[in-house]
Amino acid sequence: MLPVEWGHLTDALPYSLAVLRSASVPFGWIIGCPLMGWMTDRIGRRKPVIVGAGLVLMGCLALVLYAPPGIFPPYSLALLTGIASGAAMIPYTVIKEANRPEHSGTATGVVNFLNFSLTALLGPIFAGRLMAASAGGERGISHYQSTFTPLLYGVALAILLTLILRETGPKARSRGNSTPELATS
Repeated sequence: MLPVEWGHLTDALPYSLAVLRSASVPFGWIIGCPLMGWMTDRIGRRKPVIVGAGLVLMGCLALVLYAPPGIFPPYSLALLTGIASGAAMIPYTVIKEANRPEHSGTATGVVNFLNFSLTALLGPIFAGRLMAASAGGERGISHYQSTFTPLLYGVALAILLTLILRETGPKARSRGNSTPELATS
């Protein structure tokens, strides 16, 4: 049995259920990625969707870490986390819009490199922090909280950085606020 499940970090959970609960996040991406992209296209702006999804994501992570067990249906927080984190695809659009067309492939490659490199590097760091917090023994809620609370800070930082990001959506372009030539100077 695993000691972790989304929303109920202190309950023991059979491995098969833990896998299904964890799979709720990528299932949320299946919903969230196209939904968030559609929303940005619909309103013609990128930043409000990124900020709104970031706030939902931060709320979900805070609830997973600090809410009392059992107040949400079993798969709901993981699914909502996946839907909200689907907004992570919007920067791919932003980077293409912020650069001249002949640089869009390179710009997209850089974003992809950063995304996967940080994921690959941070996984072992979080695993090491969790092992250090629990001293290699059985893990409890406080160990997960101390290990994963920095994720909340990371999402807050992403929201703040989004606020200083130049809007690249169609509404910004129609006002003349965003041109690819300005992005490279």
